[in-house]
Amino acid sequence: MTSMVLARKYRPRGFDSMVGQGHVVQALGNALTQQRLHHAYLFTGTRGVGKTTVSRILAKSLNCVGPEGSGTITASPCGQCQPCRDIDAGRFVDYVELDAASNRGVEEISQLLEQAVYKPVVGRFKVYMIDEVHMLSNTAFNAMLKTLEEPPDYLKFVLATTDPQKVPVTVLSRCLQFNLRPMAAETVLQHLQHVLGIEGIGFDMGALRLLSRAARGSMRDAMSLADQAIAFGGGQLEEGAVRQMLGSVDRQHVQRIVEAVAANDGAGLVASVDALRHAGLSASGTLEELATALQRMAVLQAVPQALDPEDPDAAIWQGLAPLLAPDETQLFYSLCLQGRAELALAPDEYSGLLMLLLRLLAFKPGQGASPPKAPGPAAPREAAGPAGSRGVSVAPVTRPVPSVPVSAPVAPVGAVPPVVAHSAAPAPQAPPVVALPPVPSPAAHAAPPVPPVASPTEPARRAAPPQQVAPPARSQASSSEAPPWDDIPPGEPDGWADNEPPMPMDEMVSSSRPGEQDEPAWADSEPTAAQAPTVRTVSLSLPAPGEDPLGERWGALVNELNAKGLVTALVRELAMQAQCLAQADQGGESHWRLQVERENLRSDALRERLGQAMGQVLAVPVVLEIGAGKAFNTPAQREQVAREQRQFAAEDLIQGDPLVQSLLATFPGARIAHGSIKVV
Repeated sequence: MTSMVLARKYRPRGFDSMVGQGHVVQALGNALTQQRLHHAYLFTGTRGVGKTTVSRILAKSLNCVGPEGSGTITASPCGQCQPCRDIDAGRFVDYVELDAASNRGVEEISQLLEQAVYKPVVGRFKVYMIDEVHMLSNTAFNAMLKTLEEPPDYLKFVLATTDPQKVPVTVLSRCLQFNLRPMAAETVLQHLQHVLGIEGIGFDMGALRLLSRAARGSMRDAMSLADQAIAFGGGQLEEGAVRQMLGSVDRQHVQRIVEAVAANDGAGLVASVDALRHAGLSASGTLEELATALQRMAVLQAVPQALDPEDPDAAIWQGLAPLLAPDETQLFYSLCLQGRAELALAPDEYSGLLMLLLRLLAFKPGQGASPPKAPGPAAPREAAGPAGSRGVSVAPVTRPVPSVPVSAPVAPVGAVPPVVAHSAAPAPQAPPVVALPPVPSPAAHAAPPVPPVASPTEPARRAAPPQQVAPPARSQASSSEAPPWDDIPPGEPDGWADNEPPMPMDEMVSSSRPGEQDEPAWADSEPTAAQAPTVRTVSLSLPAPGEDPLGERWGALVNELNAKGLVTALVRELAMQAQCLAQADQGGESHWRLQVERENLRSDALRERLGQAMGQVLAVPVVLEIGAGKAFNTPAQREQVAREQRQFAAEDLIQGDPLVQSLLATFPGARIAHGSIKVV
């Protein structure tokens, strides 16, 4: 003989036996007592919270006649009269339950509404209960709108759904809505305790806590899990057996993880994940338990008196709470919540769990920053002055460079001539400034005179020995903001020494090899305002116009395809990267032989799509043959060369502009930064 499951056996028979839905019970009870009844009710909520149960109790309340048969509408159905017993047994003819998940068409709804014109057979009201009403089709909703809005006095509609967002607003506006909320874990635990007490089944409170949390607010799920736990434990509910059945993570695992994070023990975290892997425990469940533990720790850190003395784990949370600072607890709690969504992206859930736990360790305040390293004894030296430009590096700068005091002379190193350098900030105490003797310049009439203090000339530096020339002083305005070319990192191959005057553009092309220290070309004269444009060459040497007629014809065809939007994505890339080797018209067809280097562009699908697009332009069928090989003079290459030529023309135009030449002559240290001219 089979027994009835707990969820059906202990289904509430009246409003007084319902738990966790007091707001719905109170509203319906008052409406029934005052007989202020609506013609349509909509109950929403997650699975197992009592939507169908409330519907049946409401149907009994509307049709109950009492034990003596003289009763009327009541909020407390007797459960003993014939209508009450028939509704509980599911055989009351005036109470119809329709599952919209399997009867969602307009035919089923039309058949149901056809019976609505007939009065109740044995009851006081007809009650139509449509479960999962959001599964109905649009035509079915439209078919019931008129009846739902103005039903007969003896007809009541009860709709139930787990997804009210999918119900049309025209239906929602015709119903009185009640939202059945998920039940609290404590409410589920108390009801389980009551039911198991009636059944005479032994249980541990820890086991009931696990079941109530696993139900996630659904009383039906809690009763089903209790049935499963009774069968698993052989008639007893023990915490260990229930934890094994549910696959829940033991609090000891969580405790070890928190202690390892608090102690910065990376090896302990790895060992904890290995233990979870060997035990077969869920990584997502571990993060859930860890988030629960951190939440309780945060509560104890903020409100120590909030400790629940009846909680068997209270001592554990009380011991873990002081291990982490409150801000660390909040940070780790957020990381655990976000990490659950990242587990699906990890190669496997345990590696994702390990990375998340290591992230807790890495984000622990004070653990992410490494102490600064002192420069080694072999760090390159840099000569620095009180103010101005960068110093001269005598070796590639790979570590922090200590600066040389201002008063110390700079000794020559190898073939590098001694040069006085300037630092980025003024020195605390600068030595007296020695005025440089004026040097006549042949270009003085062509450009405004430049003070020797701001930019000393090369003849002036050669006239005075390096040991006797003091660093020139700069004005306050120029020292507060360094020019943009001073931001170039030391050692960058910019064409001249760090503190030497800029080399003209024509000199840069024919400069000596890196490392040579020949005397610069401007040693005896100032740079002139007019500078000849630099001769440049394009990256590819393609045939001149007229030398490759077939390639030019192919390029014109590709441009027409692009202009008409007939090729896109990879088909356009195939046309741009192809070289035309041969073309012939035979038998009313246009035969083309192309050569493409990239293998992924030589697929049959791309070839067919390109041939169809070419046929639309040429108005004849096209036969394409695509071979493998190095492509030359392709449309893409010609476009690249044209783009480079436009860039060179723009640079020459800017270089030859009179205003630019005047600025270069006025400010000898100025130059046009490479790459700053863009052609749009």
